[in-house]
Amino acid sequence: MDFEFMTADTVLPPCMPLPPAMLRLPVSSTAKVMYARLLDATLTVGTEDTNGILFVRFPIVELAAALSRSSVTVKRSLKELEDAGLILRVRRGVGEPNRIYTLLPKKEGCRDE
Repeated sequence: MDFEFMTADTVLPPCMPLPPAMLRLPVSSTAKVMYARLLDATLTVGTEDTNGILFVRFPIVELAAALSRSSVTVKRSLKELEDAGLILRVRRGVGEPNRIYTLLPKKEGCRDE
């Protein structure tokens, strides 16, 4: 992989969003990277529900591959994000991936604060 220095005119490559408030939250680094990936997917390929709220369907196996992590680690990180109030998972039928709603942290931190 080649690297280059940044100048004032440098055009950034495509990046995933990570709200600054996420850096202060007590969740693992893997959960933070997962949150950025889920937020990016929500913004780029999210589906609207009947209320106009965006969600994504991201099967555990696909999320594990996207993050180069095991399914166990992905499940643990999803639980961390859910416990922190950063995502909401809505269970679907058997064999169907959950709907994952990516929630935005308030400026001062997590939604529970």
